[in-house]
Amino acid sequence: MPTNREYSNDHIETKKRETALHFVLLKKLNRLSHIRCKKSRDATNEAKQRIDQYHLQLQNLLYETMHLEKEITKCLEFKSKDEEIELVSVEEFYEEAPSDISKPETTKEDQHQLRLARLDWELEQRKMLAQKLKESETSKDQLDKEIKTQQEYLENLQPKLTSILQSTKPVQEYLGMPFDQIREQHQIAGHLPHPLYVLYMQTDAYRQACDKKLEVKIEGDIEAAKSMKSTPELFADVEDSDSDQEEQEKKSSVLTFFHLTYFLNEIYPGDNGNTSPNAANQYELRRLGLGEFNQYIKETGKPYLWAQWLSGSENMQQTIKRLRRRIKSRLSLLKQLASLERGIIPLAPEAMSLFPTKIVAKLASWKRSTYEDFCVLPYTEELISNGLAKESDIFFTATMDRGSAKMTAQIVMTSDYPAVAPLLLVSLQWQTERSALNDINIQEMEEEVNVHYKEMIIHKSHDQILANQLQRLLMCFDVYLETETQNAEEGPKEISKKSLC
Repeated sequence: MPTNREYSNDHIETKKRETALHFVLLKKLNRLSHIRCKKSRDATNEAKQRIDQYHLQLQNLLYETMHLEKEITKCLEFKSKDEEIELVSVEEFYEEAPSDISKPETTKEDQHQLRLARLDWELEQRKMLAQKLKESETSKDQLDKEIKTQQEYLENLQPKLTSILQSTKPVQEYLGMPFDQIREQHQIAGHLPHPLYVLYMQTDAYRQACDKKLEVKIEGDIEAAKSMKSTPELFADVEDSDSDQEEQEKKSSVLTFFHLTYFLNEIYPGDNGNTSPNAANQYELRRLGLGEFNQYIKETGKPYLWAQWLSGSENMQQTIKRLRRRIKSRLSLLKQLASLERGIIPLAPEAMSLFPTKIVAKLASWKRSTYEDFCVLPYTEELISNGLAKESDIFFTATMDRGSAKMTAQIVMTSDYPAVAPLLLVSLQWQTERSALNDINIQEMEEEVNVHYKEMIIHKSHDQILANQLQRLLMCFDVYLETETQNAEEGPKEISKKSLC
């Protein structure tokens, strides 16, 4: 029997061997775990690399897609230079272009080929136009050379003509035909101020047409006249004198314009030349602080009214006044028309007293009409036949209503409005069709606005006559309806029985 000591030693050895085996096994397991961990890490890295590769490929594809989209957008938005060229229409292209360019069998089916063909035709046309331009420029150069040659010829001809005219002076004096003198006078007249030039030409024309014994001539310093023409003038300085020796000088009358103020006073009653015929001159002098006009008469001369008439200054002034008056009246008319188109009759404050405070009838519409529309109406025939409505006039149509009653007014305006008042023709649609042809009351309404229109002009307010006539017509419309319903046994309910009049 082994002793306890021997048994203990054997047991210990056995345990050592087992422990060593366990350490070996533990080391093996540790190595296996490291190997497996490395394999897992390598597999994970490989998977990450594959994911990164796939992600990179995705980014590349997205970038390529974005690039392609940008290129597509550029292509769609691309504007070619040929689009800026204004080509002829397709119909005109097929009519004018030859078949070798138009190629209808191809271009009618292919828009791209059609565009190319149209551009080819445009190029051909431009080449032809360029050729024509070149030919025109060549022709222009030839004409310039011819003109230069002719000009040189005329310049060389002038001295010869002068010598010829000089040699004909004795003949002119013998025959009484002073062509040189007339030509010189006309050249001198070109340096006169415009009013004096008009005065000279009118007087000379009168001499040639009506009074051969009248002689008209210009005397003075030509250089001074040139300098005067180059500077603005304040007043016309023209005066007149008849020579007392007119019967002694070959029975001729000499009319010369120069300063003889003492002789020319009061040729016309009150025309003493002490005031300017243009009132604006006095206001201008006061504005500039230059005093009264008569202070400058000694320096400038007297502006007689008859001289202004002869030289045309007063006619111009009256024309400008008329134009300004026309512009003022047209501006007023435009304001009235703009208000009428909105259904509002624009009354001036001073005209309100001409009409009742309350008018029930309303302006429903206002529109432009034509002469043709006016002519087809049955109740306008008499006005047209009497020449009171012409094609050159301006026509409008106004519609007014109250309840079921509707009144239509045809307005005829001349170009000289408001000097000539508008004419209004009325028709009424109420139960029946009524006009001046079948209703005497409508005749009286037309008479009220067309004949007695001067009663509606307050403080010379001619420009507002159209608005006043329309307001008077509304008032007459109310009176007509209310009196008609009172006279009838039973009228429409919308027409009040309380008479406006």
